[in-house]
Amino acid sequence: MNAAELKQDLIAYSKSIGIDKIGFAQATVFEELKQRLIVHEQKGYMSGFEEPDIEKRTNPDLLVPGAKSIISIALAYPSKLKDAPRSTKEDRRGIFCRASWGQDYHDVLRDRLKKLEAYILEKLPDAELKSMVDTGELSDRAAAERAGIGWSGKNCAIITPEFGSYVYLGEIITNIALPPDTPMEDRCGSCTICVDACPTGALVQGGQLDSSKCIAFLTQTKGFLEERYRKKLGNRLYGCDTCQTVCPENKGKDFHLHPEMEPDPEIAKPKLKPLLTMSNREFKEKFGHVSGSWRGKKPIQRNAIIALAHFKDTTAVPELTFLMQKDPRPVIRGTAAWALGVIGEAASLPDLKKALQQEQDEEARAEMEKGLALLQQ
Repeated sequence: MNAAELKQDLIAYSKSIGIDKIGFAQATVFEELKQRLIVHEQKGYMSGFEEPDIEKRTNPDLLVPGAKSIISIALAYPSKLKDAPRSTKEDRRGIFCRASWGQDYHDVLRDRLKKLEAYILEKLPDAELKSMVDTGELSDRAAAERAGIGWSGKNCAIITPEFGSYVYLGEIITNIALPPDTPMEDRCGSCTICVDACPTGALVQGGQLDSSKCIAFLTQTKGFLEERYRKKLGNRLYGCDTCQTVCPENKGKDFHLHPEMEPDPEIAKPKLKPLLTMSNREFKEKFGHVSGSWRGKKPIQRNAIIALAHFKDTTAVPELTFLMQKDPRPVIRGTAAWALGVIGEAASLPDLKKALQQEQDEEARAEMEKGLALLQQ
């Protein structure tokens, strides 16, 4: 079997194991990306979650010596939540972004990549292969763009003609030489809808993201959230979909092709108040299988408190008061105190004053003072 035949064979096999799109690229250095990342780093736009070594992010040969090709794959995920539960005055709800619906996509894509690897090794036992999904060194988007999966949109997502940007990406770097596909032309044109709609202005310009301002990043941080971002958070518990939902290329795109990706409405859009006092075990049992759980319950609980403040939910005052008084974590105590101030129930005033007198943590004290000031207004 020659290289062209092997490529066609891999395309056919990929469809049989539930890969929605596959593309092939040469494993040369991503020079343009390298220069962009250098500027990105200089401007302080990194999130801290990515691979810090720019060389590893842009040079496949450092990951697989003698690398010749990159096989990029994409799996489409749902964009519409069937039977979505309604948020009520008594039971307000938060929302996880679409990339955290269903089973953790890292696991789903790794399953497909392992099957593809095993198939290649049956044909070529001496092949060198390295698979990656999201947390690997190489940029998934750069690989997918070069492999013709889609173009790199101004919302910093790969946009495919078939599935829009609602796709998960993964890739295999290999020393097998396979005929490359042709990259797609950029179809964003002069459209700036996503840039204009970004709640925090994190999309600095088309295709450039200041991660430190991105709500998707901010929801995953563990410390106090800067006050200027709290109103922007709304009821988001993990991630942000705004730059995808406003994209014209995503209009009408909703694919339910993989049972593992089907969301449980009660997990994708959970009630906020039960989240506040959930134990680690309860959190892992309910949310442990979704990608949004990877940072643990603390960021989710902090975001749930901010969401209750967003709703000015007076029914949550008892739970928030308990957290302010009893929770061992300063971030939770302080954020709960601030939320009580935003909700504005006068009955919270004595509790806030008492909590402030007892509080030892400086940052938590500052939040309690903010809460008091809001109440006294």
